[in-house]
Amino acid sequence: MPPVVHILILAAGASSRMRGADKLLQSLDGKPILRRVAETALATGAPVSVALPVGAKARRFALSGLGVKVVEVADATLGMSRSLVRGVAVIAAGKAGPEDGIMILPADMPDFTAEALARLVACHAEEPQWIWRGGTEHGQAGHPTIFPRDLWPALLAVTGDEGGRSVVQAQRERVRILPLPGKMATLDLDTPEDWAAYLGRPA
Repeated sequence: MPPVVHILILAAGASSRMRGADKLLQSLDGKPILRRVAETALATGAPVSVALPVGAKARRFALSGLGVKVVEVADATLGMSRSLVRGVAVIAAGKAGPEDGIMILPADMPDFTAEALARLVACHAEEPQWIWRGGTEHGQAGHPTIFPRDLWPALLAVTGDEGGRSVVQAQRERVRILPLPGKMATLDLDTPEDWAAYLGRPA
């Protein structure tokens, strides 16, 4: 069996920098960014899981009708690592193969395309031993990141407010960066000002 990349969208954050709004429900092209990112991931043909906090009815509704697996994160308030650990545990307990990978995809990055994600998936299929990361055309590392199967136990041990950064740092010699167009690998929208600038209107 060829390697499969399982996409895990991290969407259990509290949007604390949005001053009361939920950044993952902000509208882009008439749909919440969370749904847009999920649709982009699904368009690659890969299986997609979405980590959500317990009781996130509005975020669940934003995903309604999509073929994603929702992973509830009861301890999401303890940091991003909880979403990572819960999501990886669910995927690892499934039918993942020995050369499969997990792509960690943030939910607040609007510019990813299915084509770009598919290129990363193809890189893993050809060389599944590496940690594949999206980056800028100038070589700056960004998102998403694909972790090979042998590093999943390390992901399950991550703590605090990180999404696998310590695992990447410990395995620097295995990192390969795939340049992606524009700023898609580094542009995220965390604050009202970020959203205003992205949408081209005054903050």
